[in-house]
Amino acid sequence: QVQFVESGGGLVQPGGSLRLSCAASGFNFVDSYMSWYRQAPGKERELVARISKTGINVMYADSVKGRFTISRDNAKNVVYLQMNSLKPEDTAVYNCNRPFALGAWGQGTQVTVSS
Repeated sequence: QVQFVESGGGLVQPGGSLRLSCAASGFNFVDSYMSWYRQAPGKERELVARISKTGINVMYADSVKGRFTISRDNAKNVVYLQMNSLKPEDTAVYNCNRPFALGAWGQGTQVTVSS
């Protein structure tokens, strides 16, 4: 079955960096767009970034443009999210999924930005 396992979150000070990883399985990864999402306490889940099948085309939410970078390794079935210049408002649980064929959500990885 379709499965996503996210990792790499943690507690970081404002201005710091983290790199999230998402290992995907159960579907044809190389033929799928992939996205990162996040959900902060009391808020709806929002799209953070999306990457095309080959990795050539990417898009970002306005709130993370210039700070976050999405990438993928099709040989490993992994999608990454490099997060720089982190802000307290980036605090959330981060998940990955297929944007055009949503599967069951994984547990996600908690990112907490606080001094």
